[in-house]
Amino acid sequence: MAEEHFKKLENMYLSAPINKLIYEPEISITHSTCEISIEVKPDYFHAANSLHGSVYFKMLDDAAYFASAALVETTFLYTKSFEIRFIRPVTEGKIKAVGKVISQSSNGNYIASAQLFNHQNKVVAEGEGIFVMSHIPLSKELGYL
Repeated sequence: MAEEHFKKLENMYLSAPINKLIYEPEISITHSTCEISIEVKPDYFHAANSLHGSVYFKMLDDAAYFASAALVETTFLYTKSFEIRFIRPVTEGKIKAVGKVISQSSNGNYIASAQLFNHQNKVVAEGEGIFVMSHIPLSKELGYL
């Protein structure tokens, strides 16, 4: 049953308009972990020709979010808070975000962390967030199929 849930979450992620339009990511979800990767394109750069911080944030938040979502088979989660630390710039290659759940509380809060790696497998950023259950059921309307 869990494998089916993970595949449905992967479909939901890949069907999100921003991922179809811009990033074309790859995703893999297992129990309390998630890996997401994209190919870096100059379209994602700021004026100084390296990866814009919004891409770092998206990759880290998404990986931590879906690591948490792997543990919830009923409802959509929301990001309550997320903090990132930038370590080094990225100018080329494939980047990979790896998220994992650190803890979960009885009231439906999930704390997860993520690391972003460059094509040389060096950490370029780290993040940690809190994810909470919403009242939105997971459904095919969300791409959960």
